[in-house]
Amino acid sequence: MRVLCLGHATYDTTLPIKEYPIENNKYRVENKIECGGGPASNAAYLLAKWNIDTTIAAAIGKDFYGDRVEEEFQKIGVKTTYLEKTSQDTSSAYIIANLENGSRTIITAKTPKISKLNQNITEKFDYILVDGEHLDSAIEVLSNNKDAISILDAGTLKESTLKLGSMVTYLACSKVFAEDFAHEKFKEDRSNWITIYKKLEKHFKTDVIITLESDGALIKDNNEYIVVSSIKMKALDSTGAGDIFHGALMYFIINKYSLLQAVSLANITGALSVLKIGSRNSMPELSEVLKIGREHGVL
Repeated sequence: MRVLCLGHATYDTTLPIKEYPIENNKYRVENKIECGGGPASNAAYLLAKWNIDTTIAAAIGKDFYGDRVEEEFQKIGVKTTYLEKTSQDTSSAYIIANLENGSRTIITAKTPKISKLNQNITEKFDYILVDGEHLDSAIEVLSNNKDAISILDAGTLKESTLKLGSMVTYLACSKVFAEDFAHEKFKEDRSNWITIYKKLEKHFKTDVIITLESDGALIKDNNEYIVVSSIKMKALDSTGAGDIFHGALMYFIINKYSLLQAVSLANITGALSVLKIGSRNSMPELSEVLKIGREHGVL
């Protein structure tokens, strides 16, 4: 089975700090963690780490950071045929990881949008993951692979994710995306959760998965609306947890797990990822995910 992950590639620099910084002060960190990042890129890295035949399609710069991103992909086994080096700088993200509560604040220096990658992706793929970056290329790939099973990682509501949401098999969106689309916040008593889900389901006419951070994910399985809980972890750094969730979701769908099992195991994968700093460093081993899945009755 061949997988294409098409979307954003960045180079992340994470600064772990014991408290969120106050403006106009100086702080010193003991170390910094640097690695590649980006939603589709992190998903591709996880899939290759878990021995899935994976290709990345993304844009990086002809610079030091682009070389590092490319090297990471090649070392883990991601095919870089469509990793395009442009004259622009590689997008960079600077992340403040609050070690007290596991939150992260991200400042991105993002290059201008490239809607269409130069290379035409003519190969056929069995599974496709897109994140809204390189919109024209994503539309082209999905249109040319109509039999492929596809996932949209929709972190934010924007033109590209709105367009792609109806083209994929699974719209896997964030809580923020769902609330912005529905013009309604999720209530703590859960009284309107299904109402919000139905708004997305009606518009996009596809399978919807809404990630709800520590509350797990909301899905519809066998005509039943289900909140799929996650395991609780003391977070060090939540950077990339959503990307890793989407990569794991793709893995378990590829391997024919039920949707409920796939989302449950993806939840576990994302939860385990917050225990280490840096998205590429924090991806758990498949064996660990399956072990915890068995312990929690998922398998």
